[in-house]
Amino acid sequence: MSLSCIIIDDEPNAVNLLEILIHQTTDWELLAKCYDALEAMAFLKKNKVDFLFLDINMPQLTGMELAGLLPTETKIVFTTAYSEYAAESYTFQTIDYLMKPITLKRFLTSTQKIESYFGKQQTVETTTPQQHEKEYFFIKSGKTLSKIRLEDILYFEGEKEYARLVSTTGQLLIYRRLKDIEAQLPPPFVRVHNSYIVNTKQLEKIQDNHIYIAGKQIPISEKFKSELMAVIQQRIF
Repeated sequence: MSLSCIIIDDEPNAVNLLEILIHQTTDWELLAKCYDALEAMAFLKKNKVDFLFLDINMPQLTGMELAGLLPTETKIVFTTAYSEYAAESYTFQTIDYLMKPITLKRFLTSTQKIESYFGKQQTVETTTPQQHEKEYFFIKSGKTLSKIRLEDILYFEGEKEYARLVSTTGQLLIYRRLKDIEAQLPPPFVRVHNSYIVNTKQLEKIQDNHIYIAGKQIPISEKFKSELMAVIQQRIF
């Protein structure tokens, strides 16, 4: 996928490593390497990029402070040696949170997240509203076909070879794997854990890496956090 990015980091070795990883593993265009926040702000005033690799611990302005000064739609991949900023980072348009030292394996995982994020953004932009107008499903549970309105579904919970559908009207066991169910679900359903798909319209709050829906506490795994937060970010004031 053709994407453009810049690196913002005051550590030359960290910049060099990221540059090597980008050139060796992606088709992305690295437009600039900025060694402090002010240099980055000057560049971004005159140039458009798809996303930033942004270090957090920098002089003059930290990465978090810089992120707060940028347009709210700015897409960011934070790079840092400090895990304590992870939760705060998702108050921005954060795609991923890379812990230093960045390994090749972790960077490849991140490239998949980044390209998946932009692929989904393009799909949303080119999809007509009519494609998401499925208002209900017929759910087969045993010998029964039950009509379930999508808006009534709270979440799906995977249980080995079957899944539990929990709605405002009750529960049903579905003899299908969660990944097969996920493939058929339109937005606003989002996978948040290996065992859970949630209806974000029914979400009550997010706290300490957990979602709360109808009093149920559901864990958010690191694997699926960026996709969930990309959805939530669109409605943060």
